[in-house]
Amino acid sequence: MRIDQIKNSVLVRGSILGALYGGSLAFSLWLAYQLRFDFVVPPDEQLAFYRVCMWIIPLKLLFLLLFRQMNILLGYFSIAGMRHLFYAVSLGSMVLTAVRLGMSSTVYAPPRSVILADYVLSFLGLAAIRLALRLRREYLQSQRTQRTVRSKRVGIIGAGDVGVSLARELAIKDEIGLTPVAFFDDNPKKWHSQVDNIPVIGPPEELLDHVIQRFKLEEIIIAMPSAPAKRIREVVQLLQQVHLRFETVPSLGQLATGEVKVSQLRPVEIEDLLGRDPIRLEMDNIRRVLADRRVMVTGAGGSIGSELCRQIASFHPKRLLLVERAEVQIYPIEQELVELGHEKRIIPLVADILDAPRMRHIFGRYRPEVIFHAAAHKHVPMMEHQPGEAIRNNTVGTGQLAEQALEFGVERFLMISTDKAINPTNVMGATKRLAEIYLQALHASQPDKTKFMAVRFGNVLGSSGSVIPRFKKQIAQGGPVKVTHPDMTRYFMTIPEAVGLVLQSAAQGQGGEIFVLDMGSPVKIVDLARQLIELSGLKLGEDIEIEFTGLRPGEKLFEELSYKGENYSVTQHAKIMRFTAQPYPLTLVKKRLHQLTSELPEAELNRTKWLLKRAVPEYNPYLTEPEWEFVP
Repeated sequence: MRIDQIKNSVLVRGSILGALYGGSLAFSLWLAYQLRFDFVVPPDEQLAFYRVCMWIIPLKLLFLLLFRQMNILLGYFSIAGMRHLFYAVSLGSMVLTAVRLGMSSTVYAPPRSVILADYVLSFLGLAAIRLALRLRREYLQSQRTQRTVRSKRVGIIGAGDVGVSLARELAIKDEIGLTPVAFFDDNPKKWHSQVDNIPVIGPPEELLDHVIQRFKLEEIIIAMPSAPAKRIREVVQLLQQVHLRFETVPSLGQLATGEVKVSQLRPVEIEDLLGRDPIRLEMDNIRRVLADRRVMVTGAGGSIGSELCRQIASFHPKRLLLVERAEVQIYPIEQELVELGHEKRIIPLVADILDAPRMRHIFGRYRPEVIFHAAAHKHVPMMEHQPGEAIRNNTVGTGQLAEQALEFGVERFLMISTDKAINPTNVMGATKRLAEIYLQALHASQPDKTKFMAVRFGNVLGSSGSVIPRFKKQIAQGGPVKVTHPDMTRYFMTIPEAVGLVLQSAAQGQGGEIFVLDMGSPVKIVDLARQLIELSGLKLGEDIEIEFTGLRPGEKLFEELSYKGENYSVTQHAKIMRFTAQPYPLTLVKKRLHQLTSELPEAELNRTKWLLKRAVPEYNPYLTEPEWEFVP
């Protein structure tokens, strides 16, 4: 029964369109004759008109059917629909022209001037029908919406392509309940003009001068996805000052890939305020390293690892091995990549890098050519109390994986390190630094084989365990927001930005380097907390408080970029620096690591830290009470 209903619906729709199209085409041809003969058509031409109608109208309807203009939904008309309409009408006129050129008489083909006029009038007539049906649908939709939803009057900051597209979509989709009534833009050339009958008032600062009352604005939409973060911060502060609710459009990357529509508005996030200018990557170099290659990512389920998988998959590797020991973490990224169409190239592997037999099996079976090693313990306070686990995973695991990479002929091996590895004061940073030392020593021992390298960067926005999710949770609970110290600063990057530069580093590395990403200017953590409170619509000191709790074990007030003895040089990419240092002999590194790991099962907390310091001389450990003297 359901199938019969669908068939009937299609037939009814096709009949309605056929009748409308046929009438329009006949009228267009009649009007073309009238215009050609100044509305005094000779009797023989009138007869010719009827004869031409008998064959050209059915033929044009057939062309419309071939271009799928008979089974479209009534009331929907787009650029693609107009294009197909144009093709169908053009084909009909071409046939008319061919018949006219092939005949000396006008009995079955009209004069050339009639053909030209008919061509224009036919297209305009058919387009007018489709447009009228669409306007009728939107009118009926708006009538239904008016009965249920009161539309809000909104201003749009940004009168560029994104802002204009947003205004047009809001005008069409009444169910969203937003009516654009004013544009604001930083470009003086657009001021005091109109876009789609919506005035461009001036810069956003005009909101301070009675514009809100004049246009009865209830909300503002920020439509500047390519604007610098500094300008977004200024606009947000302005909107908070005038107490207007505000949202923003999706990011430029999401809009460019078609992930979301411009009308899918979202709250302004802290990432929008801390982001930086888009970074241009040398795609050809990255593609040369990844395309049609077998690539392994360890820690594939983590925040950095999963973004590595996303970006690597876009370069179409031959195989992408997702190595992760937690199945609950690997499943989401596997499903996401499958939905993106990468099912045939990804291989999810539940495995622990410390499980040597399992990893040897993976190396032997899949033969990876490029490895991105992101698996690590990274929570600073937690690792401070469990240094043995940090050493096993971050250092021993990295060394073991690197040795297997060398054995199986891997071309490139890049480890994700951290700025906390520089003059470390905590266990996590020291274990990462020791892993760097091991990789440099291993590369120096056999420089013509696997290219070992590391990349250091600071905190990434939105990563698991980062400060921002913790602050958001504290704000949601009503506070206080707990900050360790009023002067604490950290570097922040977005996850996609950091990963893009990691791929760039892997492409230009020759082995033995430690790359450091340009992380911009450091951000005060207390300022970050204050901005998050304001974005939540709360007032510091009235609705919520900030509480200073003091530095935790192993924490620094600020992060450093290099340690004594490291020399840096610029690379071919402005956002990446190359650090080099004299590598330790591999035998010495292995000896120190063996001394360290041999005592791990039984060593007390402070003893473990002192053993780690012997392997990493620049490490300044935080010792717990009671302290005891370590004798080297």
